[in-house]
Amino acid sequence: MTLDLAGLRAAIASGGPLVRVVVAAAEGSAPREPGAAMLVHPDRFEGTIGGGALEFEALAEARRRLAAGGPDGVLHYPLGPALAQCCGGAATLAYERWDLARLDALPDPETTPIFARPLGGIQEIPLQIRSLQKAARSGKGAEFLYLPGDPPWLAEPLSPALTPLWLWGAGHVGRAVARVFEGLPFAVTWIDDAPARFPDPVPAHVRALPAPQMAAAAALAPPDAAHLVMTYSHAMDLEIVHAVLARGAFARLGVIGSASKAARFRARLAALGHGAEAVARMDCPIGLAGPEGLKGGKAPAEIAVSVAADHLRWRASRGAARRRGEGGE
Repeated sequence: MTLDLAGLRAAIASGGPLVRVVVAAAEGSAPREPGAAMLVHPDRFEGTIGGGALEFEALAEARRRLAAGGPDGVLHYPLGPALAQCCGGAATLAYERWDLARLDALPDPETTPIFARPLGGIQEIPLQIRSLQKAARSGKGAEFLYLPGDPPWLAEPLSPALTPLWLWGAGHVGRAVARVFEGLPFAVTWIDDAPARFPDPVPAHVRALPAPQMAAAAALAPPDAAHLVMTYSHAMDLEIVHAVLARGAFARLGVIGSASKAARFRARLAALGHGAEAVARMDCPIGLAGPEGLKGGKAPAEIAVSVAADHLRWRASRGAARRRGEGGE
């Protein structure tokens, strides 16, 4: 389980300050595992810590703390005797009030992958927490940890920043790709020149960008964006690829198609003045390649799964390379 920074920021932006409830510890047949969390607003909540009487009590407690302005702290719930839940066991819940100022003060997850803090009160950082932080910074993995005490301590891995992904085209394959990226560590911007092509409603994890001149919209993309080009027209695909390559600032560029389409595009891009090194940055066909690739899968869902798996692998390799560079290897 991780502290989802993007989700937390979106929830605060849409509903103001909130209380985050985290399962800090669980014993026996508790409804959820440590690290499960929900975000509680005055009038709604997101996520779940298992439902039932425990969640009902947690919602009430979180709203009391939200109305009072805090404080952070933990409460222990014996599920059988206290709440009459048949699952038995016990759960310790952490309550923390969050607003944008607190969120902005968090460390950068790329350099400090774990967030450790006391839940109320002030205390020197325990040795076990220090060891966990050191291991996380060295790339050995960040783990969820709850330390009882006065005050108790909670350490959570921070979800890494989302990688910008610009998806060009809202046809059948584009829709399948947009669906499969839900819940993955990418910030998806979806571009098409016809607003009617987007599903209604547009998925919550996607930002739709209607653009009458699609190729011109390439100038709006972040310089570290990955691009996936799959419009209704090969000519439009070529215009977008030309615009992305001409700009030069991008992390990855993939184009749906076959080997023959790739050969035609490379020749036309060369004729448009792009050098061999720039043209070589275009991936076509897209998706997993090599022995582990999906061979012959042309259904939109198959393409989408292959593309998502390939981008997850690519994103992980970039993170590993960044950590090696910071470590001086």
